[in-house]
Amino acid sequence: MSEAALDPFEGRLASLWSRITAFAAKWPGLTSAFLGMVAALGYPPVHGWWVALPALAFWIAHLRKASGWRGALWIGWTFGWAHLTLANNWIATAFTYQAEMPEMLGWVAVPLLCIYLAVYPALAALVAHLLARRSGVLAFGAVLSSAWIVTEWLRSWVFTGYPWPPLGLMLLGGWDWPGIAMLLPMLGTYALSGLAIVIAGLLLSAFWSRRWGPSALLASSIVIVMAFSPTSFERTFVERSTFPIPDPSKYTDINYTLVQPLILQEEINDGSKFEEQFQRIARLTTKNSDQSRLVLWPESAVPDYLEDGYPQRYYTRMTAGADPVFARERIGTVIGPQSTLLTGVVNLNIGLGEDGIPRALSARNSVLAMNGEGKITHHYGKEHLVPYGEYLPMEDILGAIGLSRLTSGTIPYIPGPGPQTLDLGEHGKAGIQICYEIVFSGQVVDEDNRPDYLFNPSNDGWFGSWGPPQHLAQARMRAIEEGLPVLRSTTTGISAVIDANGNVIQHIASGEADAIHGQIPSAKPPTLFSKLGNALPLMWAALLAALGLGVPRLLALRSARS
Repeated sequence: MSEAALDPFEGRLASLWSRITAFAAKWPGLTSAFLGMVAALGYPPVHGWWVALPALAFWIAHLRKASGWRGALWIGWTFGWAHLTLANNWIATAFTYQAEMPEMLGWVAVPLLCIYLAVYPALAALVAHLLARRSGVLAFGAVLSSAWIVTEWLRSWVFTGYPWPPLGLMLLGGWDWPGIAMLLPMLGTYALSGLAIVIAGLLLSAFWSRRWGPSALLASSIVIVMAFSPTSFERTFVERSTFPIPDPSKYTDINYTLVQPLILQEEINDGSKFEEQFQRIARLTTKNSDQSRLVLWPESAVPDYLEDGYPQRYYTRMTAGADPVFARERIGTVIGPQSTLLTGVVNLNIGLGEDGIPRALSARNSVLAMNGEGKITHHYGKEHLVPYGEYLPMEDILGAIGLSRLTSGTIPYIPGPGPQTLDLGEHGKAGIQICYEIVFSGQVVDEDNRPDYLFNPSNDGWFGSWGPPQHLAQARMRAIEEGLPVLRSTTTGISAVIDANGNVIQHIASGEADAIHGQIPSAKPPTLFSKLGNALPLMWAALLAALGLGVPRLLALRSARS
């Protein structure tokens, strides 16, 4: 096609771009918020990375036009607020499963939480503006990428941390193809988020310079890497359970039975249903009970207090009456004599109250390991508690308007000591991450005692339609990053077995009661990320900052000398 034939197209494109930029200049916050919401569509369950990356590119262009540091801060904050509010809408859904507060408060709680969370994108935008506002698109994008890596890492631990979701989650491919996330072992999650900004910057640079060839090449390369999967076409028409069993050499000799009992959130604390719930999970577990195997039950699977030594009144709610010994022995009979069970429970910390009467002073969201004789062999206490679920963030402010945590009861939950590896003998070394602990990159493995696999029990029943697929996706990222298989048992779905490449080997869909059986996938050798932890993405941040700040200055100096 001749250059003359392209002129009308380019003219219309230039006119449209002029109108867009005029609107953005008049309404910078509104424009940024809109782009933030579109970029959030890159996450599961929408997984619309094809619109999220262009939205991110246009946001970078918008940020570069910021009028002063206050304008940059505002553009960064409004983007982050809208982006994170939409992505975390599942928190609002959780408010529909409690009776203490009006459901509408959930739709207040999420935007309020994101007022704080948006501070981190705002800081990244401010840093890029202050350091690289006069630089070209690529240099600006590199500095913004560097700042984003650092601020997203800060968001993961400041004030106990809340990293859900990382921007790089949009680069994760389909269930049996990690897409660009295959780079996680060499980058880490926060550097993968930085890479998303670099890719958006490249798209913007190609568009801005009207280099349609490189732009099309880059876009098509992203599509191929993200969308390609050997079985993606087949999976549209074939049930997953009919797929052939993968190469046995990639599996350990540890058998597992992973159970999803379908305990609905509205029934989970209903004492009249405890026995029926136990019978359901027992029926799903008894197959292969004569094998040596690892049995995996989810968080909230056992309402009983299984430990000895509590005041008798705490045992009266138990499905097995008021006898923790009988309750444990009954579970041992269900799993079989050669099995080891890992299950979510609540443990109590008993002490004397102000009246001198023994009572529960606090509780721990825990996993217990139990053998076929009904004996407890190991304990793990959850470190990262869920905001709104197990504690109330900004309690002084949010408590004043009537908000409280969503879990039943008044006993406060306390955090555990952090990642631990439980040595289960013939059933391997298990690393435990309860519920949303699995989303904390670099904080899921005991560095001094690397496990063979990670067990991630969860209750996703109150996470709505967005929470469970995002949760599963982040578990896949941990598997790739650490080179470890992850086994997820949830109350309502999505339960899954994930290999060390982040591929979903088996799963149980949401809303089903079922069990899956197999052999645990093999771990990979320790990855670069598993050795360096979050020092690795911070190194990438330093490199990007050096490139973004140093290369343009070197080129300018060379040009001046010539």
